Amino acid sequence: MQQEMQKEQIIEELKKMGCRITKQRAVLLDIILKEDCSCCKEIYYEAKSRQLNVGIATVYRMVNTLEQIGVIDRKKMYQVECSEKQCEKFIVKMDDGTSYCLSKNKMNDVLSEGLKSIGLMEGKKVQEVLPE
Repeated sequence: MQQEMQKEQIIEELKKMGCRITKQRAVLLDIILKEDCSCCKEIYYEAKSRQLNVGIATVYRMVNTLEQIGVIDRKKMYQVECSEKQCEKFIVKMDDGTSYCLSKNKMNDVLSEGLKSIGLMEGKKVQEVLPE
């Protein structure tokens, strides 16, 4: 329900900018709202899997347009997110559009190595990683 309201608000903003709401744009918007895509290529491949005849340039233009109206922000080039599945995995997004899915144990290993490299481990072990 909330996604439908968001979609309607975004469509209104797009119309105010003079954009036609084509089938391609509507499907791309659905993918962006419902899927966990971290880059334009992932949105493109999801669109292709739905048999949508769309080019990668169309995806980039749509993402740029959504960025212009303030719906999305690609400025967060590097971020770590905890998934909604009770933090069983972590998604690490890089500035080049790649992303890595790490299990909780792997994330503990990564943090341990990072903390060790700056001298904060000193005989300790990471017990748990919690979202903020």
